[in-house]
Amino acid sequence: MRMIEKEFYTVMEACTILGIHPQTLRRAEKAGKLLCVRTPGGRRRIPVSEIIRLTTPAPVTTNEA
Repeated sequence: MRMIEKEFYTVMEACTILGIHPQTLRRAEKAGKLLCVRTPGGRRRIPVSEIIRLTTPAPVTTNEA
């Protein structure tokens, strides 16, 4: 999915990019698995760095003995 060039995403924008339900995103934030910042009005905003972190595959490591 193509990301819009911006610094922060709303919950709905982030959920669309990540393919998850808004409640899942809120739970991830509450569990400390996702960094969100709050606007002065208390709304969640998800930094683009978090979107990139969650959409980038983790490197594969091998156990070579």
